[in-house]
Amino acid sequence: MNVLITPPDRQTGMQLRDGRVLAWSEWGATEGLPVLFCTGAGMSGSLGFGTNYLLELGLKLIAIDRPGLGASDAHPTKTLSSWVSDIQELIEAHHLMNVTAVGFSQGAPFAFALAGAGLVEAIAIVSGQDELTHPQIRPLLHSDVSRMIAEIEQDAAAFEQYFSQIATPEGLWHLIIEMSAACDRSLYLSDSFGRAYQHCLQGGFAQGTQGYVRDLVNALSPWTMKLEEIKIPVDLWYGGLDTSTVHSPDSGTTLARRLPTASHTVEPAAGGSILWTRAQAILTQLRSHLLTK
Repeated sequence: MNVLITPPDRQTGMQLRDGRVLAWSEWGATEGLPVLFCTGAGMSGSLGFGTNYLLELGLKLIAIDRPGLGASDAHPTKTLSSWVSDIQELIEAHHLMNVTAVGFSQGAPFAFALAGAGLVEAIAIVSGQDELTHPQIRPLLHSDVSRMIAEIEQDAAAFEQYFSQIATPEGLWHLIIEMSAACDRSLYLSDSFGRAYQHCLQGGFAQGTQGYVRDLVNALSPWTMKLEEIKIPVDLWYGGLDTSTVHSPDSGTTLARRLPTASHTVEPAAGGSILWTRAQAILTQLRSHLLTK
């Protein structure tokens, strides 16, 4: 499978009001319409998607290192709400207009949080994690995922401490490969893409495990935003061959029912790597919402 992977055009950051540094990677025109990329589990912002389509679409991809990952300073009590505050500072400091966002895999709740706070005009959720504690979703979960949620519910601090001791970028990479369908493994294990993805995970864990584990706890806990109240366009993209146990177990069907303005696409021949294999369609549809405002 041939997917173009390019290094960031620019890597930069800013100091937030509390003194922490927020860092990100960029691709595309410096004056392009900003697309905030909420990356997957443990990922720094060094691995983009659809970068060969950005110029023709007039977009700028901004892949943010969440606090404690990559080059962004840790937030010791990071929540979805603190993430929203950080991104609001980014948007205001750089006078960003017509902002959209993409949430991949574990990045889904972070993109939804931006939508719930009214910071973006539209979002795309791609191979996204669902709100796994939702009563319609919980019975569909793999037993390993159900067990993790139960442990967080019982004692989130103890779970975080334990998981921080065992998590590694190598372990996460092997878990991704094991959970992936054959069509996804053919991409993930290709030379250029595999190196880029593993480099991205190594960067995500550069400061240790705490940033990743905080994200995990936040993503597996009840979400603070109400999806039913999100009024902006939400594009849901899933692959019919996706076998990941941490993505939406019904390929976004329940999410689509909960969201007032959802567009729901399930590509039967795609897997969890649909972010890269259908990047042009995802970005084109996301941009179209700005044209019809």
